[in-house]
Amino acid sequence: MTKFTLANLNIVILRYRTNLFTMRKTFIALCVAAFASSAAAQKEQDHNFNVAKNLNIFNAIYKNLDMMYVDTLDADLTVGTGVNAMLKALDPYTVYYPEDKVKDLKFMITGKYGGIGALIKYNSQLKRVTIDEPYENMPAAEVGLKKGDIILSIDNEDMTKKDQGYVSDHLRGDPGTSFILQIKRPSTGKVMKFKVVRKAIQSPAVPYYGMQANGVGYINLSGFTENCSREVRRAFLDLKQQGMKSLVFDLRGNGGGSESEAVNIVNMFVPKGKLIVSNRGKMQRSNYEYRTQVEPLDTVMPVVVLVDGNSASASEITCGSLQDLDRAVVLGTRTFGKGLVQMTMDLPYNSALKLTTAKYYIPSGRCIQAINYKHNNGGTKEHVPDSLTKVFYTANGRPVRDGGGIMPDVEVKADTLPNIAFYLAGIKDSNEVLLNYQLDYIAKHPTIAQPEKFVITDAEYDEFKQRVLNTKFTYDRESEKFLKELVKLAKFEGYYDDAKNEFNALEKKLSHNIAKDLDINKEAVKRLIADGIIPVYYFQKGRIRHSLVDDKQMKAALEVLADSKRYASLLKPQPKTTPAKTKK
Repeated sequence: MTKFTLANLNIVILRYRTNLFTMRKTFIALCVAAFASSAAAQKEQDHNFNVAKNLNIFNAIYKNLDMMYVDTLDADLTVGTGVNAMLKALDPYTVYYPEDKVKDLKFMITGKYGGIGALIKYNSQLKRVTIDEPYENMPAAEVGLKKGDIILSIDNEDMTKKDQGYVSDHLRGDPGTSFILQIKRPSTGKVMKFKVVRKAIQSPAVPYYGMQANGVGYINLSGFTENCSREVRRAFLDLKQQGMKSLVFDLRGNGGGSESEAVNIVNMFVPKGKLIVSNRGKMQRSNYEYRTQVEPLDTVMPVVVLVDGNSASASEITCGSLQDLDRAVVLGTRTFGKGLVQMTMDLPYNSALKLTTAKYYIPSGRCIQAINYKHNNGGTKEHVPDSLTKVFYTANGRPVRDGGGIMPDVEVKADTLPNIAFYLAGIKDSNEVLLNYQLDYIAKHPTIAQPEKFVITDAEYDEFKQRVLNTKFTYDRESEKFLKELVKLAKFEGYYDDAKNEFNALEKKLSHNIAKDLDINKEAVKRLIADGIIPVYYFQKGRIRHSLVDDKQMKAALEVLADSKRYASLLKPQPKTTPAKTKK
């Protein structure tokens, strides 16, 4: 029997107090949990009520419109407009595809469609749709269609007053089906008929690859469509067999596509088992980690990845992962900044929804989303200042930042297209003087030099310049626009009279002089002329081969690869500089 003492009493009291305190904590915790659970349940109940309420309101509005509106409603148009407006308030990538547009979604994902394999273009001078660029080994090229051919009819349906979208829909169809295409060839004036059999057209994911000087390989990837990693893999192995010692991988203008294809391409250069990208969303099924699954092709070959502001999505996963793993030098300009993941969902009546379900995070842990997609109208593109972004670190300890896309390791800006070129090319208003010159040039030249050596001579350019002047070509000069706005502002603020002489002198210097502008921008316009001629003889790959000759970013990439010490230093963390002590 235990002897009862004062010490024992103190222990009993202490245990009692401890148990009481524990019970009190447990009670409070249970109360808090119950309150939280109750609050969560109430919140979910309120959310469900609001959803049901608004759906009922929408349904009631449409029923009343359909019954009482003065005109008969087009249900597809009215409801479709409502759906699109709803999605527009979310983000730019959540899109509804009605039944007649689902084929566009499939083309986006697979790169495949049934058609003739040619780009078409609306000619603003003729007010007609024309053939612009047949693809190599495709039905348009095989039957003999040429750049500039004017589309007159498809299966005897007149295409005279039809827009580009309408003509495109009629050229496309199920592979194996045929139609009669009637065209007029401008160079001869002849009206011609062709029987064209549609094929399953696959846009080339790798439109060109080839060897450059000094053992440098080059691969251009245009999109992350189905099985594109196989094409890149084949190109890489072929170049390696040709003696490739280093690689330039071009993702400029590549808007992305399949996330898994991006991982497969990264896997070519990094070991098996590496985490490449993590998806995180609201639902568990949206959370997924992609790791490299097979042994790589080469983990040591120097690689430079070219990017620009149009490199997005899967392009950013590819270049960002290679940057985070210190496996490649990224060169060019900041990428687009799309850090969101979409999945497709089948909807009733053969429609579909492309839905944003998650954000993705590359190996360093950063998300590079640049668009504030919670803004109305699908968000606005904005690059967050570095001061507001978080710092992450590559495998070697190099600092990188989230938000606003992938910042290249070496920033090199591309040559910009002068304003006059936008108008000559028909990107803005055009009188087709450029196209007409190109068609006449093609008619006079059965063959031309190889793309790398092809140039528009000074004499040919002078002929083109004279044509432009004879057609009374005009375009809006941005400098004149800004000067007019500045004059208005100066008058409003009361400074104009004091600076009137300076404004008049500046206006004379900025006066419209087409001949002078063509001389100033001679080399850029020469390249523009060549860009429309070369594909007729060498297809899409020829234009890429020609563009690389004067490509400033390509030259910078070759310089990086030629300097092994510089290449290695770019992938190593820079030593931290200690601020110098000031003498007192």
